[in-house]
Amino acid sequence: QVQLVESGGGLAQPGGSLRLSCAASGFFFSINAMGWYRQAPGKQRELVATISSNGNTNYADSVKGRFTISRDNAKNTVYLQMNGLKPEDTAVYYCNAPKVRTIDYWGQGTQVTVSS
Repeated sequence: QVQLVESGGGLAQPGGSLRLSCAASGFFFSINAMGWYRQAPGKQRELVATISSNGNTNYADSVKGRFTISRDNAKNTVYLQMNGLKPEDTAVYYCNAPKVRTIDYWGQGTQVTVSS
């Protein structure tokens, strides 16, 4: 079955960095787009970044220039490098595998807290 397992969340100071990882299994990772979303308390889940099967990327305006999404098809893993973190980046971050045999899959989420 499809599994997405996130890791790398935690506490960071404003201006700091974190790197999230999402290990995928159960589908043909290399031909599937992948994405990162986040949900802050009391807010709707929102897109952070996506990466296509051929490496094209797309970012929310709020993270452009600070976050970088990448993938390693040999490891079936997608990453989110987060630099210049701000308190407003605090949220639960979710890995997404869209349209895997027509179904969207989500990881369990990893908490990112940005605070001094």
